[in-house]
Amino acid sequence: MSIAIALFTRDLRVHDNPVLTAAARAADQVVPLFVVDEALVPGRCPPNRAHFLAAALAELDGELRARSGVLVVRRGAVVDEVERVVEETGAASVHLAEDVSRYSRAREQSLRGRLNDAVNCHSGSVTTTSAELVPSTGRDHFAVFTPYFRRWSEAHRRSPLAAPRSLSVPPIRSDALPGAKDLSAGEPSPRLTVGGETTGRALLRDWLDGPIDGYARDNDDLAADATSRLSAHLHFGCLSPTEVVRRVDTTTDGGLAFARQLAWRDFHHQVLAARPDAAWSDYRRRTTAGPPDDKAVAAWQDGRTGYPIVDAGMRQLRAEGWMPGRARLITASFLAKSLRQDWRIGAAHFLHWLVDADLANNQLNWQWVAGTGTDTRPNRVLNPLRQADRYDPDGTYVRRWLPELAHLAGARIHRPWRENIDPATYPVPIIDCAGR
Repeated sequence: MSIAIALFTRDLRVHDNPVLTAAARAADQVVPLFVVDEALVPGRCPPNRAHFLAAALAELDGELRARSGVLVVRRGAVVDEVERVVEETGAASVHLAEDVSRYSRAREQSLRGRLNDAVNCHSGSVTTTSAELVPSTGRDHFAVFTPYFRRWSEAHRRSPLAAPRSLSVPPIRSDALPGAKDLSAGEPSPRLTVGGETTGRALLRDWLDGPIDGYARDNDDLAADATSRLSAHLHFGCLSPTEVVRRVDTTTDGGLAFARQLAWRDFHHQVLAARPDAAWSDYRRRTTAGPPDDKAVAAWQDGRTGYPIVDAGMRQLRAEGWMPGRARLITASFLAKSLRQDWRIGAAHFLHWLVDADLANNQLNWQWVAGTGTDTRPNRVLNPLRQADRYDPDGTYVRRWLPELAHLAGARIHRPWRENIDPATYPVPIIDCAGR
């Protein structure tokens, strides 16, 4: 009886999972394995992601059990535990998903060092592999998104893989599924929503059934909350990006705009794969930051800058562990460009609170905003007042997150310093933005 191991990492799903499919095809029995990595938990796993991960693992276990399988859980160093399962079962092959972070690459190298040719890596975290989308200049990655997107739009994509109808799992010891508190001791955001593959597929179905049609028109409308809210499910691999793209009708304005966001995700993965140092070093070296200002950073983190559109975004981040893309751009620009603070400070704050905090997307989006990344206009500044007037014209979004200003009607809420607001209730602006 041949045995293969499907090592789940950031692909917590049974539908369109190349890792699980390859393991099931390679052997009579499969060990669906997840290792609670002692290098990451509980000390380095932020609470919001810990709560989502626990829910995702529970839903993955449910999907496997519906197919006569079960999720096998081990705790310890990933490479040690995989090797131990190989020894216990006599598995001839180990399958896992490719990833681009320095940590993931080191993990793959260590597995190959221990298990040699038994290790098989599969693409499943992006819609199209980097090797298929290289520029004609001979470089190993695109440095600008627009030409990348043209190539991405024309690329061939495989058909989604069906979930296995049934799985045979050999007798093997398993630890209990981890709860959120097993993964992180911290408290999550009070309005955090969690889920996994089952939840994510229902959200995707609802999104494609109608709301996506208005995405091109409404995705930057902060009050409308017109985004898909699928980012965390994509980050943890509860949804396959390939399947999502194949199900999107890109002949519509909404579908094309949504697909473009998935292309940005692939683009950032390609850049980080080629330049792993860009996770914490400037992709393009530029002097952008001024002197450190701990008070300004604290005001930004706490949503007390005196600019309501910025503070609303930062308070939503704390409350939900999420905020829409436009709010991310506004708040990031305010820290990096208006306050002239190092982008790494903001990136670290987002990594802690965002439930969907993907290293490639988070860091490279921060660099794009800071002017050290791939933006072709590195000096652009998103003025918070102009952003507020354009993307929250009647103040509905700000009113939702700043109840102390809710009595200010319409757009007046964006300039509370004109309304004789007590600074003890809401602070005066910490800097003077042109045009306020």
